[in-house]
Amino acid sequence: MNAAFGFIALILYLACTLGLVFRIQGTSKFKDQAITTLLVPGFVGVVFHLISLYSSLITDFGLQFGFFSAASTIGAVNSLLILLMSLKRQTELLATIVLPISALAILLEMLFPGGYFLPPDSATGLQIHVLISIVAYSLLGLAALMSLILAVQNHLLHNHHPGGLLRHLPPLQIMEKLLFDSIVAGFIGLSIALITGFIFLDDLFAQHLVHKTILAIIAWLVFAILLTGRAIMGWRGRTAIRWTLSGFVSLMLAYFGSKFVLEFILAS
Repeated sequence: MNAAFGFIALILYLACTLGLVFRIQGTSKFKDQAITTLLVPGFVGVVFHLISLYSSLITDFGLQFGFFSAASTIGAVNSLLILLMSLKRQTELLATIVLPISALAILLEMLFPGGYFLPPDSATGLQIHVLISIVAYSLLGLAALMSLILAVQNHLLHNHHPGGLLRHLPPLQIMEKLLFDSIVAGFIGLSIALITGFIFLDDLFAQHLVHKTILAIIAWLVFAILLTGRAIMGWRGRTAIRWTLSGFVSLMLAYFGSKFVLEFILAS
């Protein structure tokens, strides 16, 4: 049943992506469709995805949270965020990137179910730490994707190519606002995740956690400097893009790098 829900979510994500691609290409049947109609399969897909995740993550042995399960959970959060954003903003181009990645994460989770568990008697604070970490990572991952799109947008504008992809993106100022809104929300989540980690984990600098902790703190510092630079010196454009990507790379290594080493290299 879990696999069936996951497979339905995967198909719905791809169907939503296909509809959005046709809309972007100007296919007659889709270009006049209301965006809310085209996003319906995506929202239904998120529901099935969350049901699938609930049945796979919540087990009698505790919270199952392996490498691909974490990736799938982040995919579900990012899918929901980008779909909600696309209702009000012209971000369907980003949705055509996020939704297929989420579909791939579902497939990988189905093929390679994880085996890492948080015991059933784990402190509530520790479980909150895990969930907040997922949300923070999702928001900052979405910000990293926005920064890449913003880089393309800047390149096209500077080279006087006003048509094409630019017609399907929000104006540059709106795109930057969305970027920094995501960074601020993700930074707050990352701050809470680090605080709860220090409170509820016995030793964040234990041998198996030290690299993850240091890289997460580095990511926090990078985003803190970026937001300070934005507030004081008005950082934007290429400077904001570089700092955003640097912070996300550090965070990605902290989260998925450490999980990959623990679950695939040291376990083998």
